[in-house]
Amino acid sequence: MPSIEKISIALPQEMIAALRQAVEEGEYASSSEVVRDALRDWSHKRDLRRQNLDALRQAWREAIENPGPVFDAEEVLDRLKKKYRSIAKASPASESRRK
Repeated sequence: MPSIEKISIALPQEMIAALRQAVEEGEYASSSEVVRDALRDWSHKRDLRRQNLDALRQAWREAIENPGPVFDAEEVLDRLKKKYRSIAKASPASESRRK
């Protein structure tokens, strides 16, 4: 197991209340677990953004090297709609709206 280092963070009162409520309701065993889970989510999203940016850069390079239409515009829009619907369904904000 990696070594553990304690840090101190400042949070708005609303976040502290939500954190404590999650622990009190048994969703997490401690405040530290809540923060670790949030950091794992942040790290995952950060990695996804980097991957998406890399893919966009690659697509841009390919488009510059090989100009001309490659995809039908409607097909691209349909793929984007599906992608962002699945992202929205997987986001924590959409889970809280469903409850």
